[in-house]
Order: sequence, then C-alpha cells, then structure tokens
Amino acid sequence: MKVSLVLVQLFILRFSINMIQPSLTYIEELADGNEAFKAKLIEIVKQELPEEIELYYKHVEAQLYSEAAKDVHKLKHKISILGLEKEYHLAVAYEEALREDHCDGKIQFEDILSAMSLFVKSI
Repeated sequence: MKVSLVLVQLFILRFSINMIQPSLTYIEELADGNEAFKAKLIEIVKQELPEEIELYYKHVEAQLYSEAAKDVHKLKHKISILGLEKEYHLAVAYEEALREDHCDGKIQFEDILSAMSLFVKSI
C-alpha cells in the first residue's frame, strides 16, 4: 500500500511539472529579432538559474527563511523571463510566506523550479 501511495505522489508531481510550461516568448519579444541579444539572455539564464536554485535549496534546508525569501525574489525574475505569469504570482506569495518565517507554497514553488530547470537544460 505504501509503494502505491509513493507512485501516486510521483505521478502528481510529474503531472504538475508538466502543466508548467516555460517558454522563450518573452525573451524573443525583448530581443525583437536581435539573435545575438537573444542568445546572450538565454546564456545568462542558463548560467544563473542553477546557481540561484542551488542557493535557494541550501537556505531552505538550513531553515534560513529570510535568506530563502531573497533567493525567491531573485528567482521571480527568471520565472517572469520564462513566461510563467501564473507561477510568478505563486512565487510572490511564497516569498511573503518565507518572510513571515514559514514555507507555505514550498512544494508548488519547487515544482516551478523543477520545470524551469528541465526547460533551461533543453534549450
């Protein structure tokens, strides 16, 4: 019985991550046809995102919620750049929760991070 519960949880996690659809649309709009600028923006996201995510997890694991809130604040920019408007609003709420020293919204936020990581690795 316990194994099937774990499988259901993994399915739900995969399903929720699949519902989060990052895109390059905003970057393409910013670049306005300038391929060099577009490539530079993508390069920055690919470099900074893993570093910012790693720092976020380090702070959450250590229960340094005020520091984690700062990390979420930085990550919100990447969320926005990758066209995740609904997810941006979730990140705003999660950042506020961390500032209040609790982590309501952690699972949803980390699903966003997972989806972004997978997307960035694929571009």
